[in-house]
Parts: sequence; structure tokens; C-alpha cells
Amino acid sequence: MNRFNSIREKLENNEKNLLSQYGSLSMNSKGRERPEEKDSIRTDFMLDRDRILHSKSFRRLKHKTQVYIKTWGDHYRTRLTHTLEVSQIARTIGKSIGLNEDLIEAIALGHDIGHVAFAHNGEEVLNELLPKGFRHNENSVRVLRKIENLGKGLNLTEEVLDGIMHHSGFSKGSVKAFTLEGQVVRYSDKIAYVNHDIDDSIRAGLLKEEELPSNLVEVLGNSRRSRIDTLVKDCIYNTLNNIDSGRIEVSLSPEVENALSELRAFMFERIYKGPTLKIERDKAKFVLRQVYNYFLNNPDKMPEFYKEIAFEEGVHQGVADYISGMSDDYCLLLFNDIYVPKLVIY
Repeated sequence: MNRFNSIREKLENNEKNLLSQYGSLSMNSKGRERPEEKDSIRTDFMLDRDRILHSKSFRRLKHKTQVYIKTWGDHYRTRLTHTLEVSQIARTIGKSIGLNEDLIEAIALGHDIGHVAFAHNGEEVLNELLPKGFRHNENSVRVLRKIENLGKGLNLTEEVLDGIMHHSGFSKGSVKAFTLEGQVVRYSDKIAYVNHDIDDSIRAGLLKEEELPSNLVEVLGNSRRSRIDTLVKDCIYNTLNNIDSGRIEVSLSPEVENALSELRAFMFERIYKGPTLKIERDKAKFVLRQVYNYFLNNPDKMPEFYKEIAFEEGVHQGVADYISGMSDDYCLLLFNDIYVPKLVIY
């Protein structure tokens, strides 16, 4: 007679045998907001991963820009491809440390699901316009808890939601996820976006490899591939050293972390906030402000679901939820529909 009541229990037992003592066991999850019956096949973290992957919000990431460089080129990153790169980097780091890959994948797939259209320009606009401000990590959790599934949410585990909430922030003082898996995603996000944004900027003709600061190249490497290799391996070895010394946290070595932080600062000065993209950034912000203000003054024009949120939680929240879910193209189509005169033939 099979000693396991289900395949899920067999997988949970495998986790006990394979993961390090600091890996998160799905059987020991802190649970969900609403108790539900266990799946017979999938562990709790596998179920969370699948719910995120099959959500509408996840699919919309393919039409949200990563860095606002308006182009029809096929090889520029979107929020979706960024998310997949983060997931792959995080799973490599996590598996090498002995952590739960399913939990890592669930956090990684959901970490940017609340991002606004037009990259960080959209987040900046909503942060300015909303009375309580706007942060994409908080909105990602809101989307997964309250917006998806027509207001029912996906009822994810606390470990996944906490990892998504605390994936953001580059300062050493920022709050970290309570699981090592969540901390791995936090570093993997930065490893991914700094390097692929350099790659996209070079492809767009806005940057040359030789223009990167030489002292940072010396530490991290002289190509995207070598930089990611350096950062991933440093994160693995440094974290294992942390654990061996009793410091249970994920981190890079001081030299490598400082180099990554300085490279990110270089990208902010040169690309993200630089003069070359200012015109496009300003256009994107203008469009979002106009669309936001239109629905703020005409909440009855929103879909019924968001009108209900506006009634229950205030018009600002209803409009923010509607706007933040939009893809770049949908937001532009709405702007054109609202503000651009139509040709009328008599």
C-alpha cells in the first residue's frame, strides 16, 4: 500500500529530503488568507505559481514596457520577458543554495504584476496623483489579493505575498522578505534589470559598452553574460558563506554589491533619467495624467468592476486600479478615443 495519501504529500516529503534547513517547506507554509482544501497533486507553492501564471494580469505584462523606448523592435525587453529572466536567475541561485524553487518561481512571476504602463514613468505619475502615493510592489500584492478573479483575488500563501511585497528597494536598510526565497528574488530582480537594460540601451544606440565605468567593468565583467555570471555566482557563494557563519540572509559580497549599486546609479543618470529619453518620458506622463484625470472626473465611464471599487474605496482607488492594470497600447488607445477628434463625414 502506498504510504502517501497523495502525490502532493510525496512532493512535500521530497522537499524535506532535498532542501537545506533554511529552505521553505510548503507543508509548513503560514497559509492563505482564506483556508481551502489542499490540492491532491500540487504543493501550496506550486499552486500559487500556477495561479499567477494563468492570471490575466500576468498576460498583460507582455504589453507593458520595461524601459520606455518606443520601438517596434522584437528584441527589447517587456515586463513579461524581464519577469522570465528574473525567474530563471532566481531559480539558479535558489537551487544552488538549497531553497524552494516553486516558491521562488511564484514570487518571481508575480513580483511586477502591479506595474503601471510606460515603465517607471507610470509609477511616478500615480505616486504624484494619488493622495496616499503609489508603489508598484504594494500594488502587485493588491492585484493578487483583491483585483484578480473579479475581486476575489488568487488567495495566495503568505510567503509568496511577502516575497512580492519586499522584492523592491536597493538600499541596505530596506525591509527584506522573511524567507530566503523572497530575498533571492529581490537580488535577482536587480541583477536582471540592470544588465538587460544596458543591453537594450546598447541595442537602441543610446549607450556603448565601452562607455560603462571602467572600475565597475573590472569588478563585474565586460559583457552582459560575464556580469550576470559574476553576480549570480557571487550571490550563491556569499550567501552560503553567510549561512556557514550563522548569518541567515541572502546577499552579495560588499565589493560586488557596491559595483552593482554604482552601475544602477550610472543607468539612472544616463538612461532612466537622462536627457535622451526625456521627451518620450514626458509624453508618457502626459498621457497617463490625462487619462487619470478623465476617469477621476468621469468614474461612471469606467467598467462596472472599477466603478464598484470607486464606490466602496473611493474614486482615487478605483481609477488607480483601472489605470495600473492597463497595458501601454490600451492606455494610448483610450487616450486617443477620449481626446483625439474623430473624422466625421456628413
